[in-house]
Amino acid sequence: MKIRRILATAVAAAVTTPVVFLSAAPAFADTKPSPTSTQKPATHEDDPDEDMPSIEELRAAVAEAQKAYDEAVVELDKAMADLKALDKDDHPLRAAVNEAKKAADAAAAAKTAADEALAKAKQDEQAVKDRPDATEKEKADAAAAVTAAQTAADEAATAKKDADDKLTKADTAFDDARVAASRVIGLAQKVKAAAQEKLDAAKEELAFYEDMGEECTEDPSLKVAVSGPKKVTAGEPAVFSMRVTNTSDHTLNLVKAFANAARLPEPGDVIDDETDFSKLLIPVEWSSADVLEWTPITEKFDSIEVGDLTEGASYDVKLRLTVDAKATAGKGALFGYAEYEDSDGSCSGGVDFKDLNFDILAADKGDKPKPKPTDTPTPAPTVTTGGNTNTTQQGGRSNTPVNGTLAATGANETLPLGYAAAGAVALGAGALVVARRRKAGAQA
Repeated sequence: MKIRRILATAVAAAVTTPVVFLSAAPAFADTKPSPTSTQKPATHEDDPDEDMPSIEELRAAVAEAQKAYDEAVVELDKAMADLKALDKDDHPLRAAVNEAKKAADAAAAAKTAADEALAKAKQDEQAVKDRPDATEKEKADAAAAVTAAQTAADEAATAKKDADDKLTKADTAFDDARVAASRVIGLAQKVKAAAQEKLDAAKEELAFYEDMGEECTEDPSLKVAVSGPKKVTAGEPAVFSMRVTNTSDHTLNLVKAFANAARLPEPGDVIDDETDFSKLLIPVEWSSADVLEWTPITEKFDSIEVGDLTEGASYDVKLRLTVDAKATAGKGALFGYAEYEDSDGSCSGGVDFKDLNFDILAADKGDKPKPKPTDTPTPAPTVTTGGNTNTTQQGGRSNTPVNGTLAATGANETLPLGYAAAGAVALGAGALVVARRRKAGAQA
C-alpha cells in the first residue's frame, strides 16, 4: 500500500478516534507490544481502513454534491426571478395595486368634488337666508340642495375610505409577497452556500485521493531499513541512515524513498481534529552518493528519487535531522518508506513502513560553542550487510542484499496505537498528508 494511503489511514485513526497518550513515557520507549499478527483490535475500535472511501465513492460524492449545488442554484435563480417579477405591471399583485391606486385616486377626486359642492350649497343657502325678499320656497330649495350635497359628500367619503382600504390591502399583499420572496432568496442563498461548502469539501477529498494516486500494490520485495542515534540534542544536527533494497529477481523501476520525522506528542496529550501536527515536525534533509548536497524534504519535494534498482541492489541515503534549539526534552521518531513504478505505469509499494524512535535532549544552556553543520556532508561510514564481507558506502547503490534491518536500529516495529497513529500523522503532515490535505488555505 502506498505511503500516502498508510499515512491517510493513520490520519483517520488519529482524528476520528481522539487518543489520550500513555501516561508514562517509558511505556513508549521500553515496552514492546506483541507482534501485529497476534494483536486483536479492541472491540470498540473501528478499523480506520474500513472507513477509507474509494475513488469511485468519492467521485460519486462529488457528483451528488454537484447535483445538490446545481439544484440550489436553480432554486436561487427562481427565487430571484420571482422577486423581479413582482415589479412587472402584469404581475397579479402589482396589477391589483395599480387598480386599487386608480380607484383610490378616483374616490379621492370624487370626495373632493363632493366636498366642494357641499361647501357651495351651504354658501348658496346662506345667501338666500340673507336676502330680505327671499321666499319660503327659495329657502326650502336651498336647504334641500345642502342636504343633497351633504349626502353626496358622505357617500364620496365612504367610497374613498373603501378605496383606500382596498389600496392598503393590495399594498400589504404586495409587500408581504416581496418580503416572502426576499426570505426565500435568503434561504436559497444559505442552501446554495451549504451546497457549495459540501461540494468544495467533496472535491477536496477527491483531489486529495487523486493526488495520492491510485492505491499501490503491496510488494514485500522492496525493503527499507533505518538506523541512527538513539539520542538527539535539540539544536544540533543528527545524521541517520536509510537503505532501500530490491530483494526481487528483477529490476524495480523509478524507485522513490520517503522519510519524515517528528517530535511525538507528550504523554497525556490529546490528539483530535484540532491538533496542529505541523508544530511537531522536525526538518529532514537527505544526501546520497548521487546528491552530495543536503537537500531538504518539503511538501513540494517530498520524495528521494532513487531511480531504477536492479535485482539485489541497495540504495543508501543519509538523513540529517535538526530539532528546534528551543525544544524541550521528549521523544521523536523517524519514518521511512519506499515505492516504485510498475512496467504498466501503476504503483507498487513496499510493505515496510519503518520507524525509529529516539530521545530528544534539551539543548545545553551553557556557553560551550555548538558545532555547525557543514554545507557538504562528510564521507559516509560503511555499512556491512548481514553475512557478507562486502561493504557499501552510505549514499550509494549496492548489489549486496540486506537481510532485515540495519544493525542496532533501535526501531520499534509496532508502536503503541496512540504513538504510531500520531507519529504517522505528524510525519505525514510534513510532506505527504496533512500539508496536502489542508494546505492551511494557501492552495486549492
